[in-house]
Amino acid sequence: MAAASLAPLVEPVAALSPGERERTARHHVLVPLGEVGQRRLAAAHVAIVGAGGLGSPTVMALAAAGVGTLTVIDDDVVELSNLQRQLMHRVADVGEPKALSAARAASDLAPEVRVHAVRERLTPDNAAHLLAGADLVLDGSDTFDTREAVAAGCEQLGVPLVWGTVQGFDAQVTVFWSAPPAGIPAVRLSDLYPTGSAGDVPTCAEVGVLGSLCLQVGALMATQAIQLIAGIGEPLLGRVLVIDGLRASQRTVPLKGVAREDAPPRDPSPRAAVAGGSSAPGPVESRIGAVPERIRPAALAERLEQPDAPLVVDVREIDELRTGMIPGSLHVPLGEVRADPDGVARRVRDEAGGRGVAVVCRGGVRSAQAAAALAGRGLDAVTLEGGLLAWRGPLAMPAAAR
Repeated sequence: MAAASLAPLVEPVAALSPGERERTARHHVLVPLGEVGQRRLAAAHVAIVGAGGLGSPTVMALAAAGVGTLTVIDDDVVELSNLQRQLMHRVADVGEPKALSAARAASDLAPEVRVHAVRERLTPDNAAHLLAGADLVLDGSDTFDTREAVAAGCEQLGVPLVWGTVQGFDAQVTVFWSAPPAGIPAVRLSDLYPTGSAGDVPTCAEVGVLGSLCLQVGALMATQAIQLIAGIGEPLLGRVLVIDGLRASQRTVPLKGVAREDAPPRDPSPRAAVAGGSSAPGPVESRIGAVPERIRPAALAERLEQPDAPLVVDVREIDELRTGMIPGSLHVPLGEVRADPDGVARRVRDEAGGRGVAVVCRGGVRSAQAAAALAGRGLDAVTLEGGLLAWRGPLAMPAAAR
């Protein structure tokens, strides 16, 4: 079934105010959006979950576009490290609730927008309540548990969900809708991630995120929202847009039902990051290898006492080493593994001298990725389950971190 425009989500308001009509004038000449489409935007109510890396550009884009009502749901406060990608917030906002900062930014851009700032964490218990009344939901949350709760709430309410994710240099955008118009197959989060398939979910603090890519993905999510509200174009319902920031490439992967007939075969594992943030397995996992074998901290401590003790490879960043390293560890940041896995594998093989390899990081997510890369290149590599957070053995302060 070929993709096609869907019916508009909302009826248009009767008229725009003179100020709003002038502010959004460049939309009025756009075909097929036009003045009627702009009045539909003014009538729409969009809920945005997360006011972080993806929530920032979507709030600004939708406010500027003239969406009449925004509900911004976030229980976090602005931190200095957020400002690399969350351009809605300012240095002066550090320590302030993100939802209130979002309301300020939206009002600065479009004084007529009505912003409901909800300083509350969305959970499975309150999702439907917090999202009630919205015509459409955008998910920019930063944990997969929250994303599942958002998706379940949208399914309960029958409203479309625009879903975007970023991890590192990779991203995905799609649309889920459990109750689309007649004749259009339903598409749910479980069609992309079957229940329980997400596995361990890294945070952006662990694997990093390109700030400019958050802006790109947030803008794409806002565009999807505009298309759905106004009933124009071909929304990504049934298709996943996959973005590779390092290779400047984009492609759509058929997901279900309304994918184009001329699209390439479906990726058997169209995984993506979770972002708001960002997190989740996916582009990284598919790029550097399969899920590696894990070793428990007690078992590693025991093996390190043996004559053939494995080489410990620590893939944290250098500033993290101040908390200490397992004595004798080789320091190779994950970024080096991703940039040159073959070269790192040769170096580790030389250092190991035939011994096994145990890869460690703070929480066990980055080490799993690095161990997969090394195992895929013939090394006997395992990852420390739970990372150094679970380690109870000795730690030493490396000279590089003193």
